[in-house]
Amino acid sequence: MLRIIIQLFLALMLAGGAQADKGTYLDLARRGWNYELRVTMVGRDMAIPVHIHGRDLAGASLCLVGERPHPQTLAVLDTFRALLHHSFGYPAPVRYAGPTARGCGSGRTVILRLYSGHPPNRALSSDLQWLNEVHQLGLPSSRSYVASSPAMAQTFFGRRGQGTHIMVKQPAHARPDRLEAAFYKSILIEELFQSFTFGMDILLYDRRAGFLSKLQETPVNMQRLPWESHAFMRALLQSNPAGLCAFDVFMMHAVGRTPVDQTVDPGFIDYIDAHYDRLRALADETLADPRFAPLFDSGCT
Repeated sequence: MLRIIIQLFLALMLAGGAQADKGTYLDLARRGWNYELRVTMVGRDMAIPVHIHGRDLAGASLCLVGERPHPQTLAVLDTFRALLHHSFGYPAPVRYAGPTARGCGSGRTVILRLYSGHPPNRALSSDLQWLNEVHQLGLPSSRSYVASSPAMAQTFFGRRGQGTHIMVKQPAHARPDRLEAAFYKSILIEELFQSFTFGMDILLYDRRAGFLSKLQETPVNMQRLPWESHAFMRALLQSNPAGLCAFDVFMMHAVGRTPVDQTVDPGFIDYIDAHYDRLRALADETLADPRFAPLFDSGCT
């Protein structure tokens, strides 16, 4: 009898907690997905239509260029691809295409350039010019591009579809120390998650509130710190979660199942509101699956 009472009490507590979280989840979803896309890049052909849905890259292949993936990089990629298949229902094939993006072909492909030393800005520019040719993005043909952070992702919309390019710094040594391993893992997870769901950064000014999403960031001034320095890595790791949070897994299921035409529309939030309990249950099941545990940050609130 006592055991039954305890179980009932715990069930009521969990139900109450889920209700309390719903408003928070809806607010985060609005801030991360109901945004106005930035389409004012200087020189871009503004006549090209933009359609954005977090599931647009479902089933797209991942083409690796530049350096061959470090074992840790490959482990994160394989686990994230499994999570994508689990959440979206489509596999995400991966292959290494060599030094340039031209080896990736012209199909539905996400280009991931890996490097470990100085940012390969010339190669970055070459990659984007090739995407410009393939997808007719309308970018200026003579423009050069420069890496602004050790990990960055860009999606462009063209007359022949959209092109996504990710560039991420990876460990330079076979055995990175604990801080380096956490840093490189964190930045790769973040760029993959944002690219494959179209979630945007969410500023969190009060760190005491705790992180609920990988999208959240606290402002940190790191302009004078070298990217290879432990000080830079430590500061960046403290600015947001090191892995995905429960909310992020919840949103992957929401993006993978919503019937709305674009996830930047208010109808996406209406869908989450109406199907919250089912999505929360799916997220809980995923979080309990040991296959995906390396991607999660247990420190999320």
